[in-house]
This record gives sequence, C-alpha cells and structure tokens, in this order.
Amino acid sequence: MSNEPDFRLDGRTAIVTGAASGIGRAIAQGIASSGASVAAFDLSGPGLDETVARINDSGGRAIAVPGDVTDAASLGDAVAQTQRDLGPLSLAVNAAGIANAAPAEEMALEQWQRVVDVDYTGVFLSCQAEGRAMLANGRGSIVNIASMSGSIVNRGLLQVHYNSAKAAVIHLGKSLAMEWSDRGVRVNTISPGYTATPMNTRPEVADQVRQFEQDTPLGRMATVQEMVGPAVFLLSDASAFVTGVDLLVDGGFVCW
Repeated sequence: MSNEPDFRLDGRTAIVTGAASGIGRAIAQGIASSGASVAAFDLSGPGLDETVARINDSGGRAIAVPGDVTDAASLGDAVAQTQRDLGPLSLAVNAAGIANAAPAEEMALEQWQRVVDVDYTGVFLSCQAEGRAMLANGRGSIVNIASMSGSIVNRGLLQVHYNSAKAAVIHLGKSLAMEWSDRGVRVNTISPGYTATPMNTRPEVADQVRQFEQDTPLGRMATVQEMVGPAVFLLSDASAFVTGVDLLVDGGFVCW
C-alpha cells in the first residue's frame, strides 16, 4: 500500500449543483481538473453554458444539466442523464444557494420559505437523488456547501432564514452520513467563511466587506478557488475515513 494520499478523481463521475457561478463553478472546474467527468447542474442560462465550456476547453469532460434544486423530479432526471451520458455517479457537490436580508420581525413568509426551499430543502432533495444512485452503485462521496453562518451569527447581517437553513444543512450532512455509512456513501460539509462570490458582494452588504475582512484573522475574504482543495479532499480517497464532518474554511473567523 502506498503512503501517498490519493487526491485524484480519475474515472469518476460527479454532479455539481449551483455550477453556473461562484463556489459551485470553481469546484466544478476543480474536480474536472482532478480527473472527474462533471455534470454541471443549475438553472438554464449563459452561466451554466460558460462553466461547461471552460471545463471542456481546458481538456476536461462536462455536460450541462439544467434544472431546479427545489424540483425533485428535475433532480432525478439530472442524475439519470448524468449516468447515461457520463457513467455511474460516485461524486456530488451541492452548492446551489441564495441569500437576502430582512429583519426577522418584518420578514415575509414567502421570503423565509424561498431561502429555506433552496438552501436547505434543495440540498436534501439533491442528496436524496444522488444518494439513491450511489447506494445502488455501492460507493459515493457527497459534499454539501453550508456556511460558517450555520455555526455562528454574523454581526450586522439580518438573515435568520439563511443562518437557520445553513445550520440545518450541517446537521443534514451528519444525519445522512450515519444513515449511509455502512453502504459505501460518505457525506461531509464545507462551511465557507466570507468568500468573494456574487452573493457576498451584493449591494446590501457591499459596505460591510471591509468589516468582514477586518474581522477575519487572515485579514481578507476567501476566493472561490480556495474552496476547491477542501472539496477535492473530501471527495477523494485521501479522505476515505472521513464522514459526517463539517469543515470550516473561514480564515479563522469562528475562533474569535
């Protein structure tokens, strides 16, 4: 047995939700560079097409699988297409998510429900569709993207719906990890800190970016590319004995 950890994903098939932009796009490109064939799942549009073009132009293999994470049938069809076109599914990263802000006492039910539907229920439905395939295939690794907001409350951000959904995603990962631990499927979570994505450079938080950076021990926000290494690790055989973990990638933020 080699003592060198195996971070490669050659010969494996992955699906990445939220692949049209931000962390999802970066991870889709990163795992393709590590050898996996990638089904990029997101709402139909130029962003999704661009992700796929970037991977294929770089010598990887990717297909666009348009759909909505709140639609269980759409996810089931996406997994079926992925396996038909790329091969048995064994890897998944669930990065689709949205955010907005409002004081809790003024938040409309519709606003609460939309964030919970996408950021929590959408992750469950994605895991369910992916897990069914992986359990049938006898192996798999799923990585869900949560947030440090699932472990702490961000000073100055009025996002009780987002924080609650991300906390639920963390516990969802632990619960699924235990359900599927004896059937060859691992489930882990990555919780990014402040990251320079479109979500975290929205107009309503733009004035707080400097404070975000000052409050982070490493003194800056993460780039989306800095989420790729953790994802590749958790997907690969280098983490074969890791399941049910929430990996904080936050520049040390929650230490304070």
